[in-house]
Amino acid sequence: MSATFFAAVRGALGAGAVDVSDAVRAEYGRNRLPGGDRRPAGVVSPASTDEVATVVRLAGEHGVTLWPTSTGRNAGLGEFSPVREHQVVVHLGRRMNRIVEVDERLGYAVVEPGVTFRQLRAELARRGDTLMLSATSGPPDGGILGNALDRGAGYTPYFDHFGMLCGLEVVLPDGGVLRTGDGALAGAKTRFVNKSGFGPLLDGLFSQSNLGIVTRAAIWLMPRPPVIKGFAFAFPEDDDLAEIFELVRPLKLTNAVPTLVKVTSGSYGFGTEERYPFHRTGGAVPLPDEVRAELQDRHGTGAWLVSGALYGPSEQALEPGIERIRAHFEASGKATYVPHERMVEDPVYKIHLDTFGGEPTDRELGLLDWRPGGGATWFLPATPMLGEVAQLHQRTSRKILTEHGFDYMVEFVCGPRAARALHIIVFNREDPAEVARMNAAYQALVTAYDELGYPIGRTPTDRQEWAMGRLPEFERTCSRLKAALDPSGVLAPGKYGIE
Repeated sequence: MSATFFAAVRGALGAGAVDVSDAVRAEYGRNRLPGGDRRPAGVVSPASTDEVATVVRLAGEHGVTLWPTSTGRNAGLGEFSPVREHQVVVHLGRRMNRIVEVDERLGYAVVEPGVTFRQLRAELARRGDTLMLSATSGPPDGGILGNALDRGAGYTPYFDHFGMLCGLEVVLPDGGVLRTGDGALAGAKTRFVNKSGFGPLLDGLFSQSNLGIVTRAAIWLMPRPPVIKGFAFAFPEDDDLAEIFELVRPLKLTNAVPTLVKVTSGSYGFGTEERYPFHRTGGAVPLPDEVRAELQDRHGTGAWLVSGALYGPSEQALEPGIERIRAHFEASGKATYVPHERMVEDPVYKIHLDTFGGEPTDRELGLLDWRPGGGATWFLPATPMLGEVAQLHQRTSRKILTEHGFDYMVEFVCGPRAARALHIIVFNREDPAEVARMNAAYQALVTAYDELGYPIGRTPTDRQEWAMGRLPEFERTCSRLKAALDPSGVLAPGKYGIE
């Protein structure tokens, strides 16, 4: 069936839109996850919404299942590789990479799936830097739409990337094209500025799902402040985390700090610059506390590094705010202040400044090389902004990871009421015993957090079907939606466990 499908796609889109070579299939099946590589049947690369619709219709006719992806840069979550082997990767980012429009007065850009954070940042700079995007701390060549639809996030006030989308253009599983919100009316002039139009809000159906392929949308952009000034504080002890959360919460509830506030473990911070010192540990894992303390001192991270930024019209205007924040944290008697000037010069701190200023950065990718063997995965629960809960989460994660031989590397990205607890677990994917421990650790983490009442969110592709199996009523509802919109199961069956 796939051979006739690929022949039909070549006939409709041209020979250059299809690649079924062994080398390309291997490339697009590669990932960093413990579940192993998952080769697709081939790769197709449409160049427009109409061509995506053609691919979808042909897949339905030939009984082929598709795996749509944008730029495949979600390291530690699956990259290009499909959730199941032999699905056909629809690489949207290769030929659909146009910035369609930038409206500088209303503050939005209309983009296709292949538009990257680096690309849009360069375009905004070319236009005079009046607008600022919200970037991740991941690869600059990651796709803006793919990140938003998987509910990735940034660090500026526009951190909610999915929430900043408006006017989605979506190819449905039958090849029809839906435009959400006001875009449902042909020629609507409010398509990219008004999310709350007529009838149900359908945008959410296409986030972390397999109910349609988003081929275009607007991403809202923030006016760039004249001055961005960062601040950071190092705290010395692991158990300072509870007090840190109690200090951060009022700053966010009152919006005294406009950015999100990062609470970064020392190992997550210095892990961007260091490699695991096996020569110091005699091959033992995880990192002994005394070696970790030495590296924290060397890089000035402490056990926890708290960072954020203020925006304003001038350095002078921001100085009183910085002094108030400094007094707030230093009243704990534990915080060591790190000024903006040091953050600019030190690569461990510069990552934070970049993210608060909407600058795509690749410096955090150093974490992927913390241990040899190329393995990495993410564990991503939410942590309420309560000190005792943050402490419980720290102790739970640290205990499980230590028992399985992995380092506790986490960054809490704090809003007013909850933080995204970004655990990166780096392991040797070439060592079967370590892969087995990685799988056991992940399962233990999810089980422990479920029992405590704190479920995971964004999930690696090799765990999505398993994770959905924990949620029977939610699974039933998603399956009913899938059956209604995609009765033939054309689009990515198994993605987020939706059949």
